[in-house]
Amino acid sequence: MFSFLKKKSPEPDKDQTAKDKFNSSWVNQLKSGLVRTGGQFADLFSRKGRIDDDLYEELETILITADVGMDATNSLLADLRHQAKEKHLSEAVQLREALAQSLLKLLKPLVQPFQPATSKPFVIMLVGVNGAGKTTTIGKLAKHLQGQGLSVMLAAGDTFRAAAREQLMAWGVRNSVTVITQQSGDAAAVIYDAVQAAQARNVDVVLADTAGRLTTQSNLMEEIKKVKRVIAKAMPETPTSQAAPHEVLLVLDANTGQNALSQVKAFDQALGVTGLVLTKLDGTAKGGVIAAIAKAHPIPVRFIGVGEGMDDLRPFVAEEFVIGLLGLDE
Repeated sequence: MFSFLKKKSPEPDKDQTAKDKFNSSWVNQLKSGLVRTGGQFADLFSRKGRIDDDLYEELETILITADVGMDATNSLLADLRHQAKEKHLSEAVQLREALAQSLLKLLKPLVQPFQPATSKPFVIMLVGVNGAGKTTTIGKLAKHLQGQGLSVMLAAGDTFRAAAREQLMAWGVRNSVTVITQQSGDAAAVIYDAVQAAQARNVDVVLADTAGRLTTQSNLMEEIKKVKRVIAKAMPETPTSQAAPHEVLLVLDANTGQNALSQVKAFDQALGVTGLVLTKLDGTAKGGVIAAIAKAHPIPVRFIGVGEGMDDLRPFVAEEFVIGLLGLDE
Protein backbone atom coordinates (compact mmCIF):
# COMPACT_ATOMS: atom_id res chain seq x y z
CA MET A 1 0.00 0.00 0.00
CA PHE A 2 2.81 2.39 0.84
CA SER A 3 5.22 1.28 -1.88
CA PHE A 4 5.46 4.85 -3.18
CA LEU A 5 7.53 5.64 -0.09
CA LYS A 6 10.37 3.56 -1.49
CA LYS A 7 10.89 5.97 -4.36
CA LYS A 8 13.78 7.74 -2.71
CA SER A 9 15.38 10.96 -3.81
CA PRO A 10 18.81 10.54 -5.43
CA GLU A 11 21.67 9.98 -3.01
CA PRO A 12 24.93 11.89 -3.49
CA ASP A 13 26.93 8.63 -3.44
CA LYS A 14 26.21 7.13 -6.88
CA ASP A 15 28.11 3.92 -6.07
CA GLN A 16 25.73 2.74 -3.36
CA THR A 17 23.86 -0.41 -4.27
CA ALA A 18 20.09 -0.59 -4.35
CA LYS A 19 20.24 -2.65 -1.19
CA ASP A 20 22.17 0.06 0.62
CA LYS A 21 19.76 2.73 -0.61
CA PHE A 22 16.86 1.05 1.08
CA ASN A 23 18.27 -1.05 3.89
CA SER A 24 15.43 -3.02 5.43
CA SER A 25 17.31 -3.77 8.63
CA TRP A 26 18.01 -0.06 9.10
CA VAL A 27 14.36 0.84 8.49
CA ASN A 28 13.28 -1.78 11.00
CA GLN A 29 15.74 -0.34 13.49
CA LEU A 30 14.32 3.11 12.84
CA LYS A 31 10.77 1.81 13.33
CA SER A 32 11.84 0.28 16.63
CA GLY A 33 13.37 3.58 17.69
CA LEU A 34 10.16 5.43 16.86
CA VAL A 35 7.80 2.72 18.12
CA ARG A 36 6.38 5.06 20.74
CA THR A 37 4.88 7.29 18.05
CA GLY A 38 4.40 4.68 15.32
CA GLY A 39 2.36 2.52 17.67
CA GLN A 40 -0.05 5.36 18.39
CA PHE A 41 -0.66 5.98 14.70
CA ALA A 42 -1.07 2.28 13.95
CA ASP A 43 -3.57 1.89 16.80
CA LEU A 44 -5.61 4.91 15.73
CA PHE A 45 -5.95 3.95 12.08
CA SER A 46 -6.68 0.29 12.82
CA ARG A 47 -9.27 1.16 15.46
CA LYS A 48 -11.12 3.75 13.41
CA GLY A 49 -13.16 2.55 10.47
CA ARG A 50 -14.52 5.73 8.96
CA ILE A 51 -13.09 9.22 8.64
CA ASP A 52 -14.93 11.55 10.98
CA ASP A 53 -14.31 14.54 13.24
CA ASP A 54 -13.31 12.28 16.11
CA LEU A 55 -10.57 10.76 13.97
CA TYR A 56 -9.16 14.18 13.09
CA GLU A 57 -9.31 15.21 16.76
CA GLU A 58 -7.46 12.10 17.94
CA LEU A 59 -4.94 12.51 15.14
CA GLU A 60 -4.32 16.11 16.20
CA THR A 61 -3.60 14.94 19.75
CA ILE A 62 -1.12 12.29 18.59
CA LEU A 63 0.71 14.75 16.32
CA ILE A 64 1.06 17.33 19.07
CA THR A 65 2.19 14.82 21.70
CA ALA A 66 4.69 13.45 19.16
CA ASP A 67 6.42 16.88 19.18
CA VAL A 68 5.21 17.80 15.69
CA GLY A 69 4.25 21.23 17.04
CA MET A 70 1.08 23.25 16.56
CA ASP A 71 2.00 24.96 13.28
CA ALA A 72 3.06 21.75 11.52
CA THR A 73 0.07 19.87 12.99
CA ASN A 74 -2.38 22.45 11.68
CA SER A 75 -0.69 22.38 8.28
CA LEU A 76 -0.80 18.58 8.08
CA LEU A 77 -4.45 18.41 9.16
CA ALA A 78 -5.44 21.05 6.63
CA ASP A 79 -3.69 19.08 3.90
CA LEU A 80 -5.38 15.87 5.03
CA ARG A 81 -8.83 17.44 4.94
CA HIS A 82 -8.07 18.75 1.45
CA GLN A 83 -6.94 15.31 0.27
CA ALA A 84 -9.99 13.65 1.80
CA LYS A 85 -12.28 16.03 -0.03
CA GLU A 86 -10.46 15.97 -3.37
CA LYS A 87 -9.95 12.20 -3.45
CA HIS A 88 -13.29 11.31 -1.81
CA LEU A 89 -11.61 9.40 0.99
CA SER A 90 -13.88 7.75 3.53
CA GLU A 91 -11.88 5.07 5.37
CA ALA A 92 -9.33 5.66 8.12
CA VAL A 93 -6.74 3.50 6.38
CA GLN A 94 -6.95 5.82 3.37
CA LEU A 95 -6.20 8.76 5.62
CA ARG A 96 -3.13 6.96 6.92
CA GLU A 97 -1.68 6.85 3.41
CA ALA A 98 -2.68 10.49 2.90
CA LEU A 99 -0.84 11.41 6.12
CA ALA A 100 2.25 9.60 4.84
CA GLN A 101 2.14 11.67 1.67
CA SER A 102 1.58 14.92 3.60
CA LEU A 103 4.53 14.21 5.89
CA LEU A 104 6.71 13.26 2.96
CA LYS A 105 5.88 16.52 1.21
CA LEU A 106 6.75 18.44 4.39
CA LEU A 107 10.06 16.64 5.00
CA LYS A 108 11.36 16.36 1.42
CA PRO A 109 12.89 19.88 1.38
CA LEU A 110 15.12 18.83 4.30
CA VAL A 111 16.82 16.23 2.08
CA GLN A 112 19.76 17.91 0.37
CA PRO A 113 23.05 16.46 -0.88
CA PHE A 114 25.89 16.31 1.63
CA GLN A 115 29.02 16.91 -0.45
CA PRO A 116 32.21 16.88 1.65
CA ALA A 117 34.50 16.73 -1.38
CA THR A 118 33.87 20.31 -2.54
CA SER A 119 36.89 21.66 -0.61
CA LYS A 120 40.08 20.09 0.67
CA PRO A 121 40.21 19.85 3.52
CA PHE A 122 36.45 20.03 3.99
CA VAL A 123 36.03 21.41 7.50
CA ILE A 124 32.94 20.36 9.46
CA MET A 125 32.26 22.14 12.75
CA LEU A 126 29.91 20.28 15.08
CA VAL A 127 27.95 22.26 17.65
CA GLY A 128 25.12 21.71 20.10
CA VAL A 129 24.09 21.79 23.74
CA ASN A 130 25.67 19.60 26.41
CA GLY A 131 24.72 15.95 26.10
CA ALA A 132 23.37 16.12 22.55
CA GLY A 133 25.89 13.53 21.38
CA LYS A 134 28.42 15.61 19.43
CA THR A 135 31.52 13.58 20.23
CA THR A 136 29.83 10.24 19.55
CA THR A 137 28.41 11.64 16.33
CA ILE A 138 31.92 12.66 15.24
CA GLY A 139 33.15 9.10 15.74
CA LYS A 140 30.30 7.63 13.71
CA LEU A 141 30.58 10.31 11.04
CA ALA A 142 34.29 9.59 10.67
CA LYS A 143 33.43 5.95 9.96
CA HIS A 144 30.78 6.99 7.42
CA LEU A 145 33.17 9.32 5.58
CA GLN A 146 35.89 6.70 5.52
CA GLY A 147 33.37 4.37 3.92
CA GLN A 148 33.16 6.92 1.09
CA GLY A 149 36.91 6.70 0.58
CA LEU A 150 37.73 9.98 2.34
CA SER A 151 40.59 10.51 4.78
CA VAL A 152 39.57 12.11 8.08
CA MET A 153 41.20 14.06 10.90
CA LEU A 154 39.56 14.93 14.23
CA ALA A 155 40.01 18.14 16.22
CA ALA A 156 39.40 17.93 19.98
CA GLY A 157 37.85 21.36 20.31
CA ASP A 158 35.76 20.54 23.39
CA THR A 159 38.29 21.79 25.91
CA PHE A 160 35.75 22.41 28.67
CA ARG A 161 34.51 18.88 29.38
CA ALA A 162 37.15 16.86 31.20
CA ALA A 163 36.56 13.57 29.40
CA ALA A 164 35.84 14.99 25.95
CA ARG A 165 39.41 14.79 24.66
CA GLU A 166 39.86 11.22 25.90
CA GLN A 167 36.51 10.21 24.41
CA LEU A 168 37.43 11.68 21.03
CA MET A 169 40.85 10.04 21.12
CA ALA A 170 39.16 6.71 21.74
CA TRP A 171 37.04 7.23 18.63
CA GLY A 172 40.23 8.15 16.77
CA VAL A 173 41.76 4.80 17.73
CA ARG A 174 38.62 2.90 16.70
CA ASN A 175 38.62 4.61 13.29
CA SER A 176 42.42 4.72 12.89
CA VAL A 177 42.41 8.49 12.37
CA THR A 178 44.59 11.25 13.80
CA VAL A 179 43.19 13.41 16.62
CA ILE A 180 44.66 16.88 17.08
CA THR A 181 44.68 17.98 20.74
CA GLN A 182 46.28 20.59 22.98
CA GLN A 183 46.80 20.85 26.70
CA SER A 184 45.58 24.47 26.65
CA GLY A 185 41.94 25.42 27.00
CA ASP A 186 41.76 27.35 23.73
CA ALA A 187 39.31 25.51 21.47
CA ALA A 188 39.89 27.85 18.55
CA ALA A 189 43.64 27.18 18.64
CA VAL A 190 43.13 23.42 18.61
CA ILE A 191 40.88 23.54 15.55
CA TYR A 192 43.18 26.06 13.81
CA ASP A 193 46.09 23.65 14.26
CA ALA A 194 43.96 20.76 12.97
CA VAL A 195 43.06 22.61 9.77
CA GLN A 196 46.70 23.48 9.13
CA ALA A 197 47.75 19.89 9.83
CA ALA A 198 45.10 18.58 7.45
CA GLN A 199 46.34 20.92 4.73
CA ALA A 200 49.94 19.77 5.25
CA ARG A 201 48.98 16.07 5.23
CA ASN A 202 46.50 16.30 2.34
CA VAL A 203 43.58 15.09 4.51
CA ASP A 204 40.12 15.25 2.95
CA VAL A 205 37.89 16.09 5.94
CA VAL A 206 38.38 17.72 9.36
CA LEU A 207 35.72 17.02 11.99
CA ALA A 208 35.92 19.68 14.70
CA ASP A 209 34.38 18.98 18.09
CA THR A 210 33.25 21.95 20.21
CA ALA A 211 32.09 22.40 23.78
CA GLY A 212 28.40 22.19 24.58
CA ARG A 213 26.59 25.51 24.64
CA LEU A 214 23.51 26.64 26.48
CA THR A 215 21.69 28.88 24.03
CA THR A 216 20.54 31.08 26.91
CA GLN A 217 24.12 31.98 27.89
CA SER A 218 25.21 34.74 25.53
CA ASN A 219 28.87 34.64 26.60
CA LEU A 220 29.17 30.99 25.54
CA MET A 221 27.50 31.69 22.21
CA GLU A 222 29.93 34.57 21.62
CA GLU A 223 32.81 32.18 22.32
CA ILE A 224 31.66 29.72 19.70
CA LYS A 225 31.26 32.55 17.18
CA LYS A 226 34.95 33.31 17.83
CA VAL A 227 35.83 29.68 17.15
CA LYS A 228 34.13 29.91 13.78
CA ARG A 229 35.97 33.14 12.93
CA VAL A 230 39.33 31.58 13.79
CA ILE A 231 38.57 28.55 11.59
CA ALA A 232 37.88 30.96 8.72
CA LYS A 233 41.33 32.53 9.25
CA ALA A 234 42.94 29.10 9.02
CA MET A 235 41.31 28.51 5.65
CA PRO A 236 40.00 31.78 4.17
CA GLU A 237 37.79 32.18 1.15
CA THR A 238 39.39 31.80 -2.28
CA PRO A 239 38.05 32.24 -5.82
CA THR A 240 37.31 28.51 -5.94
CA SER A 241 36.33 27.74 -2.34
CA GLN A 242 34.35 29.28 0.50
CA ALA A 243 35.96 29.97 3.84
CA ALA A 244 36.00 27.22 6.46
CA PRO A 245 34.05 25.82 8.17
CA HIS A 246 32.36 24.48 5.06
CA GLU A 247 29.62 22.83 7.10
CA VAL A 248 28.23 23.75 10.52
CA LEU A 249 26.34 20.73 11.83
CA LEU A 250 24.01 21.20 14.79
CA VAL A 251 23.60 17.97 16.75
CA LEU A 252 20.16 17.61 18.34
CA ASP A 253 19.01 15.10 20.93
CA ALA A 254 15.65 13.84 19.63
CA ASN A 255 14.43 13.45 23.21
CA THR A 256 14.45 17.21 23.85
CA GLY A 257 11.20 17.66 21.91
CA GLN A 258 10.17 21.18 21.03
CA ASN A 259 13.28 22.56 22.73
CA ALA A 260 15.19 21.24 19.71
CA LEU A 261 13.41 23.82 17.56
CA SER A 262 14.56 26.59 19.91
CA GLN A 263 18.12 25.29 19.62
CA VAL A 264 17.91 25.32 15.82
CA LYS A 265 16.81 28.95 15.80
CA ALA A 266 19.43 30.10 18.32
CA PHE A 267 22.42 28.30 16.79
CA ASP A 268 21.40 29.26 13.28
CA GLN A 269 21.19 32.91 14.25
CA ALA A 270 24.64 32.76 15.87
CA LEU A 271 26.54 30.57 13.42
CA GLY A 272 24.56 30.03 10.23
CA VAL A 273 23.85 26.33 10.67
CA THR A 274 24.07 24.42 7.38
CA GLY A 275 22.83 21.02 8.51
CA LEU A 276 21.29 19.04 11.36
CA VAL A 277 22.06 15.68 12.95
CA LEU A 278 19.20 14.14 14.94
CA THR A 279 20.50 11.64 17.50
CA LYS A 280 19.10 9.15 20.02
CA LEU A 281 16.10 7.92 18.04
CA ASP A 282 16.36 4.79 20.11
CA GLY A 283 12.98 3.96 21.60
CA THR A 284 12.21 6.92 23.84
CA ALA A 285 12.21 9.74 21.28
CA LYS A 286 8.89 10.78 19.77
CA GLY A 287 10.50 11.91 16.51
CA GLY A 288 7.95 14.48 15.41
CA VAL A 289 10.14 17.50 16.10
CA ILE A 290 11.68 17.05 12.67
CA ALA A 291 8.32 18.03 11.20
CA ALA A 292 8.18 21.06 13.48
CA ILE A 293 11.62 22.12 12.23
CA ALA A 294 10.58 21.56 8.61
CA LYS A 295 7.62 23.88 9.07
CA ALA A 296 9.05 26.61 11.31
CA HIS A 297 12.78 26.79 10.53
CA PRO A 298 13.78 24.40 7.73
CA ILE A 299 17.45 23.41 7.66
CA PRO A 300 18.72 20.28 5.85
CA VAL A 301 18.86 17.17 8.02
CA ARG A 302 22.13 15.49 7.08
CA PHE A 303 22.07 12.45 9.37
CA ILE A 304 19.96 10.64 11.95
CA GLY A 305 21.24 8.33 14.66
CA VAL A 306 19.63 5.22 16.13
CA GLY A 307 21.59 3.34 18.78
CA GLU A 308 25.23 3.36 19.85
CA GLY A 309 26.81 1.17 17.15
CA MET A 310 29.42 2.47 14.70
CA ASP A 311 26.95 2.09 11.82
CA ASP A 312 23.99 3.59 13.64
CA LEU A 313 24.34 6.97 11.94
CA ARG A 314 22.86 7.18 8.45
CA PRO A 315 22.02 9.90 5.93
CA PHE A 316 18.51 11.24 6.40
CA VAL A 317 16.04 9.76 3.92
CA ALA A 318 12.55 11.26 4.19
CA GLU A 319 10.77 8.11 2.96
CA GLU A 320 12.45 5.91 5.55
CA PHE A 321 11.70 8.39 8.31
CA VAL A 322 8.01 8.55 7.40
CA ILE A 323 7.81 4.75 7.47
CA GLY A 324 9.40 4.75 10.91
CA LEU A 325 7.38 7.61 12.33
CA LEU A 326 4.03 6.21 11.20
CA GLY A 327 4.93 2.58 11.85
CA LEU A 328 4.20 1.59 8.26
CA ASP A 329 4.91 -1.71 6.60
CA GLU A 330 7.65 -1.45 3.98
